[in-house]
Amino acid sequence: MSSTHPSSPESPSSSIRRRKKKGPRILFVTPEISYVSKKLSVDAERLRAKAGGLADVSALLVHGLTAAHQDIHLAIPHYRKLFTGDGKHPGKRSRISVGKRIHLAEDCKFYRRNGVYKACPEDLLMSALAFQRDLINHIIPRVEPDIIHCNDWMTGLIPAEARKLGIPTLFTIHNIHTQKATLAQLENSGIPGGDFWDELYYQQYPQSFDESYWDNPIDLLATGIKCANHVNVVSPTFLQEIIRGHHQNIPGYLSHLLFEKHAAGAASGIVNAPDRSFNPQVDQYLPIDYGPRRHHTAKPQLKTKLQNMLLLEENPAAPILFWPSRLDPVQKGCQLLAETLYQLTHDYSHLGLQIVIIADGPYRQHFQGIVKFHGLENRVAVNPFSESLSHLGYGGADFVLMPSSFEPCGLPQMIGARYGALPIAHATGGLKDTVTHLNLDEHLGNGFLFEHFNPEGFRWAIDQALHFYQLPAEQKNPEIARIMAESKEVFSDQRVVENYRHLYDLLDTESE
Repeated sequence: MSSTHPSSPESPSSSIRRRKKKGPRILFVTPEISYVSKKLSVDAERLRAKAGGLADVSALLVHGLTAAHQDIHLAIPHYRKLFTGDGKHPGKRSRISVGKRIHLAEDCKFYRRNGVYKACPEDLLMSALAFQRDLINHIIPRVEPDIIHCNDWMTGLIPAEARKLGIPTLFTIHNIHTQKATLAQLENSGIPGGDFWDELYYQQYPQSFDESYWDNPIDLLATGIKCANHVNVVSPTFLQEIIRGHHQNIPGYLSHLLFEKHAAGAASGIVNAPDRSFNPQVDQYLPIDYGPRRHHTAKPQLKTKLQNMLLLEENPAAPILFWPSRLDPVQKGCQLLAETLYQLTHDYSHLGLQIVIIADGPYRQHFQGIVKFHGLENRVAVNPFSESLSHLGYGGADFVLMPSSFEPCGLPQMIGARYGALPIAHATGGLKDTVTHLNLDEHLGNGFLFEHFNPEGFRWAIDQALHFYQLPAEQKNPEIARIMAESKEVFSDQRVVENYRHLYDLLDTESE
């Protein structure tokens, strides 16, 4: 089988040699991004499609690589409904000027989508296949990349195609979710699966193309892991947890694949960082800005603003616990808060404790029911996710709740520390990499960690946090200022960009 793409006039290896002095051309492939660098597109402000942390990290990397003069190209589905019009002609589509380095995958499955993943599993799978079909048939031949950076299961087939083309790939795992498809589904979607069928990861060992065509499912995440030249997970601790089989909900074959990659020196962990826009000194969503020196005067004002917007009792002295993550009981541990919510508000009624939830997910109605049953409307607010309200939540809150059962990385705990809202987190995955328990005697740590994933463990950590909250201002405020200052340096977007540039250089060197 030829190692060149039929529509490309020269092999990828000759393309690499031709651009060697300029550095590698990188095709960054992602299903979501929270913003696009203005250097890439005239209509950059319109190209927003965010569902979670992957969108934020994608934006951070693409912007950082562009600022570092890296030859970076972006591929993303064309979400017409999300990429809103120009406002001059309501209801009429206007053309988007994407420039030469943004490549929108076209398919009607993307056009009417109200959210990146707002569809049934079958439709999400078909959308992922449509995205990869456009990449394989059109975008990769047009870009002629030296390196392809793929993200999560929705791009899992690309490393298999790239291996046949001789293009090195980096495959980043942000979430351990996966889906399966058959060769028949690939081919019916327009993907030439026969070109790279022998590279894919099947449920059973494939005897032949025809034998596997109809009923031997391909795991898309496993295929990305298997075929990529290098795999990175967004937390060194989470990578080790997967390899050692610590999480029952992660299939054993994925653990084994990552174990083999790691043993071969082809798997690593890079901790994410919040985007630079998450900075209370320049945050456009906050009515007042503040830094480490002014947090103790700004927070009461922001707290009052938050309370007024959410119809909570106005009390600038009340501690606020903020829940910023999606309400997913499988991963995020929201059931731990549900089990202890009433008792918490009762036990700390003398402080006027308040709980603010700004998140979407299946558990939102459950929390609303608890609030209504116990009459906690002036103490507990449950709101759908809003970008502006979420920023105000970080600014007005004292603590951020992150009791995840597992966490590939997580960003809210890092954002909270930047804003002086100290994290209360379960010691797992990326939370363990980024949160250390506060040690007042040695002036170390940035939050409160609990080891045992149960309501008792979670409640212990909250009690520790609220004990800290009640300390005298002269003891408490310098610690918060220290944490804010350190978080800006430790959770740096420049560090993340440099770590990925190092991986790109390794892949580029190995391909020569």
